[in-house]
Amino acid sequence: MPRPSHEAVRTCLGCRREGLKPELLRFVRSSEGLVVLDRTGRAPGRGAYLHRDLTCVETARKRRQLERALGAAAPSELWEGMPSV
Repeated sequence: MPRPSHEAVRTCLGCRREGLKPELLRFVRSSEGLVVLDRTGRAPGRGAYLHRDLTCVETARKRRQLERALGAAAPSELWEGMPSV
């Protein structure tokens, strides 16, 4: 009997709602101690997630949620270079 497929569910830092992992942007703390966008979704280290929604991104930026969740500085270039949401 085949096993039921499992969908990974993560919580968005901006709105605190759950979403499927492929629908969210993943951020990790780099080895240099900065927050970076994990385009592959498989970078080592603790991850933090945001919906691809401008409201969620702005809320997380305003409240410094990425910095708090990952314990590292999120450079302004990260927010400016955010993929189209």
